[in-house]
Amino acid sequence: MIKNLFIDLDDTLWDTYHNNKECLEELYTDYDFGRYYDSFEAFYAIYMPHNLGLWEQYRNHEIDRYTLIVERFRYVLEPLGMGNAADALALNNDFLQRTTTKTRLIPGAIELLEYLRPSYRMFILSNGFREVQFKKLKNSGLDSYFERVILSEDANIQKPHKAIFDFALKNTNSRRRESLMIGDSWDADIVGAYNSRIDQLWLNPEKIPAKAFTPTYTVNTLAEIRTIL
Repeated sequence: MIKNLFIDLDDTLWDTYHNNKECLEELYTDYDFGRYYDSFEAFYAIYMPHNLGLWEQYRNHEIDRYTLIVERFRYVLEPLGMGNAADALALNNDFLQRTTTKTRLIPGAIELLEYLRPSYRMFILSNGFREVQFKKLKNSGLDSYFERVILSEDANIQKPHKAIFDFALKNTNSRRRESLMIGDSWDADIVGAYNSRIDQLWLNPEKIPAKAFTPTYTVNTLAEIRTIL
């Protein structure tokens, strides 16, 4: 019987894709990136794959946090003559601050949490940065639904590694067989939980085929979770 829900934040509840893209477009305008890039979409087409690749390296402990936050912006700043670490850090700090003010959620997020709250203990389990995630939760009205926020910085290891799931279970006094991981990332959330012997619920709006194994549950929308829990 499931009693404990570990829920990812980014792109599971908080609409990271649209919120971050909005922030990047603001930066593009405010810093006049158009003096080099033909359009925001041209800039975004370069930034996003590079950023995603760095996040994958970060999850795999191939790079540290500093390298991630510097290199994701230094790469796109170099053509503008702003390619040093100080410029990249300043832009990253501006970007992160802006993200905390955005409140767009994945459709059905609040309705789902209201439905789940009476019956389950709920925890955020995220790889995001501490100074950002707590503000995002508060400003978007999500914080009151969760008993605790477990971040990779607390466990000193990122999803999908088993140690962060063990850390989350131990620090919330949760039994493995009574727990469920809900998330949108196949690699970080679903594979991580599977390898940790925790049931998984995959939010898969793009209907991507599962690889290697079949998750415990798969849904295309948050509303479908109400038919499972």
